[in-house]
Amino acid sequence: MGRAIVRMLAFVIVLALASSSSAWAQVDRVVPAKGPTVIGKITEIKRDSVTLESNAGKQTFAIDKIGSLVFDGEPPQLTSGRRAALEGNFEQAEQDLSRIEFNKPMREFVKADALYYVARTEAALALAGRGDVAEAMRKMRGFAGANQQSIHFYNAAKTMGDLAIAEGKYEEAVRFYTFLANAPVPELKIEAEYLGGVAKLKQGNAAEADTSFTRVIGANVQSELGAKLQTLAKTGKAIALAQQNKGPQAVELVNSLIAELNPDNSEIAAQVYNAQGASLEAIGDNEGAVLAYLHTHLMFSGQPSAHAEALSRLIELWPKVGNPERANEARQELQQRYPGWKK
Repeated sequence: MGRAIVRMLAFVIVLALASSSSAWAQVDRVVPAKGPTVIGKITEIKRDSVTLESNAGKQTFAIDKIGSLVFDGEPPQLTSGRRAALEGNFEQAEQDLSRIEFNKPMREFVKADALYYVARTEAALALAGRGDVAEAMRKMRGFAGANQQSIHFYNAAKTMGDLAIAEGKYEEAVRFYTFLANAPVPELKIEAEYLGGVAKLKQGNAAEADTSFTRVIGANVQSELGAKLQTLAKTGKAIALAQQNKGPQAVELVNSLIAELNPDNSEIAAQVYNAQGASLEAIGDNEGAVLAYLHTHLMFSGQPSAHAEALSRLIELWPKVGNPERANEARQELQQRYPGWKK
């Protein structure tokens, strides 16, 4: 009799545990930008936040606090492809994501996440000269239009701006970047200003670009991303000054950046040396400009946009310093590595 009671009590306990956890049998994950992963059921996704519910209650995560989302039951190809994309390994991401079977049933959250990473990967490869920019734009437009409340919406807008620049459509790029200014995150607002300045600079509106970069430099944002954007804005301002025939001021600004430069940060270093090249060109120091662009070419070729810019300038500068054959080499590399690149 005693054993029967024990067995019955054990059965009741198992039922109680099963009942308490059944509501959260679906295991989604919010991977924060910092801190431990949070597990539960994602019940709402907006462009500004994600809501997750668990036995601990309801939690809402703002976009600037989220590293990535992982969904219960998602295709393993999405899991591995997302990871590869976030690590910048877009060739691997393309291989993994191409194996997702979209004709099979899946949650809308999962499908939207997969479509974003497919479009993002294709865009990254196109921007690196290894894909069709127009097709990448078509896919990202399709994603953004159908998923305007996606957590990836602002990243999609930025990517479309980058693609528009690659197509030489600078006013369109500014319009895409403007979406970032509507985000409830200060860093995204100043990123919109910075990227708009980049587009204006490429369009030839150096004075307007200078104004945008100056606003970024003066912004009151206390964060690692904010500091990075302000440094990048200084490189943009130096080029804007050079294009306004203010070479000495541009050189002075770049020299201050080089004095503080961390060469391990290849993204910023490539931009700094390109800005140095533009500044030295503005004062007629072609040999110095060649050396600056060679820094980017030889040391930071992993930054596609900056590397392509450096190669394009070397094509123009090598003949001016008596090495026309080196110009041909730079032209061949530019055409081979970045066939769709436009200045």
